[in-house]
Amino acid sequence: MNTRYFLISCEHGGNRIPSAYRRFFVGFSGLLRSHRGYDMGALRMARDFAVMLHAPLFASTTSRLVVDLNRSIGNPRLYSEATRDAPRAIREEILECCYFPYRNGVEDDIAEAIRQGHRVVHISSHSFTPELNGEIRNADIGLLYDPGRRLEQDFCNRWRASIRTRQPTLKVRRNYPYRGTSDGFAAYLRRRFSPDVYTGIELEVNQKHVFEGHRPWAAFRRLLLETLREVISASKYVARDKSRYSSKGAAARP
Repeated sequence: MNTRYFLISCEHGGNRIPSAYRRFFVGFSGLLRSHRGYDMGALRMARDFAVMLHAPLFASTTSRLVVDLNRSIGNPRLYSEATRDAPRAIREEILECCYFPYRNGVEDDIAEAIRQGHRVVHISSHSFTPELNGEIRNADIGLLYDPGRRLEQDFCNRWRASIRTRQPTLKVRRNYPYRGTSDGFAAYLRRRFSPDVYTGIELEVNQKHVFEGHRPWAAFRRLLLETLREVISASKYVARDKSRYSSKGAAARP
């Protein structure tokens, strides 16, 4: 194997509704602005990671309420209450213009990197609402991975330790607020690529840090960047050449 190949993705980066489907979202403006519409702050983090690592960035700014790029075909939450009752032809059209171009783009990029002899480290940037259904989420940062994959577990353990060393007051939890093995894009990619060539990490950040405002939020992101750099340096991960940096999410934004 050659160098590690870093890839950054952000499946829920915005709450835009393509004009062809706006008729299905009449009365849903409040939902679109909420955590259901998109992952606040996730795209900003993803861009920061991509720049630091000189890595390709795949990002979608189409709302997850159109179709959830982090769900598999057949998942009952693939479509939201706004689109699940749309005519079948419309739902299939949404898959063809929004879902498959994004997912296939990421998968193809990983496959090509592996073909060239690289080991891929994929970081998927997400955020979560501080409170859900009356329950306060008891974490500042969640690191999601498959416990059965040693490299993923080691990566998250190191990142957690680095964050806690620098900022002991932050609560960093593994496989919280979701399990890393539950249905998601990284879980799908693990089925496609073996653990010796693919490492998939989902970062989940509590949106309360986004709400704190510009300076605290910038400091929080800087902490994540510095600790990630520390983990990579200690583990002898090698970032790809800067000249190959690009943003590749356009296909998912019809």
